[in-house]
Amino acid sequence: MTDPLRLYSYWRSSAAYRVRIGLNLKGLKYETVPVHLTRDGGEQHLPEFAEANPQRLVPVLQHGNRFYRQSLAILEYLDETWPEPALLPALSRDRARVRAVAQLIACDVHPLNNLRVLQYLEHEWNAPQPERDEWVRHWINQGFTALEATLDDHPATGMFCEGDLPTIADCCLIPQVYNARRFNVDMARFPTLARIEHNCLALPAFDEARPERQPDCPPRA
Repeated sequence: MTDPLRLYSYWRSSAAYRVRIGLNLKGLKYETVPVHLTRDGGEQHLPEFAEANPQRLVPVLQHGNRFYRQSLAILEYLDETWPEPALLPALSRDRARVRAVAQLIACDVHPLNNLRVLQYLEHEWNAPQPERDEWVRHWINQGFTALEATLDDHPATGMFCEGDLPTIADCCLIPQVYNARRFNVDMARFPTLARIEHNCLALPAFDEARPERQPDCPPRA
């Protein structure tokens, strides 16, 4: 696999953050192609970006001449193309649990607090900033309450969401905890999630994927 990897990304995109973690865990070198989601109405809406993703969202992974979209699909593509270290467990029951945790975050929690939803609330419904922030906190708290119950005291939960090796579940969890802290969600309510976050961020693959360490992060963000 000698074709170069390019990641169309935005420093504060949760979905792109997931893929950065996955790439780092695999030890894969890649070029970041910044797509500023708010400048001049959003660079994702420029006609030249439509080839990379007609949905006009990040992340997009370009491998050679092919474009791969949707963060969970990209993470599984990475795992199938570069099997070691694995991002999914060997047993089907464990893979199902990891996918369920990942989808709880990526499909149920995150879509309700991503940029385009918040922009719609602002521009179409004229919702003021405090109400938009409360919207975000409500849905994160609801999702994290379910996730804490899913992980707390479960025999499969270890240092990470599944055992003692990071998986795509952790790739999804850490960006969502970042969002939670950004919107002042009380993480003391979710000690298992906070513990897993601590273990993940101790690893260089997670630390180097942080938003503030990205080349397109504005100064003092």
